[in-house]
Amino acid sequence: MAVTIRTATLADVPILREFEQGIVTAERPFDPTLAADPIRYYDIPGLIQSVSAEMVVAERDGRVIGCGHAQVRIAEPYLAHHEYAYLGLIYVVPEERGQGVSLLIVAALEAWAQSRGLDEIRLEVYAENAPAVRAYEKAGFVQHMIVMRRA
Repeated sequence: MAVTIRTATLADVPILREFEQGIVTAERPFDPTLAADPIRYYDIPGLIQSVSAEMVVAERDGRVIGCGHAQVRIAEPYLAHHEYAYLGLIYVVPEERGQGVSLLIVAALEAWAQSRGLDEIRLEVYAENAPAVRAYEKAGFVQHMIVMRRA
């Protein structure tokens, strides 16, 4: 059966929180500065209800198998663009990975951003997270800046 993308609702919050914890678990090895569990990266209900954000879920056979969000953010004053779309909470359940689901999620979020006149689209990924970096490169993203910290 085909994958469909739809706007998330508040009824999706429990599964989206599970997906968020999947991301935290995957990213924990790359970041020794993360606080002890449980942690939350996102205000999921707030993103769903926001007029300046779009949260989507991917479904196959009525089962939610992935998600992602786009949010309008204000750019630094020295940049050529005034606003941009920030993508986050992009997650696909392990058994559905490698089948283009994340590409469908990103495409839906890009369409939402473009419908609001946002041409600049950014996201953050740990440099050591090779599978995520490859997935985003496959979706057309390029590495732009490395954030460094003193160890």
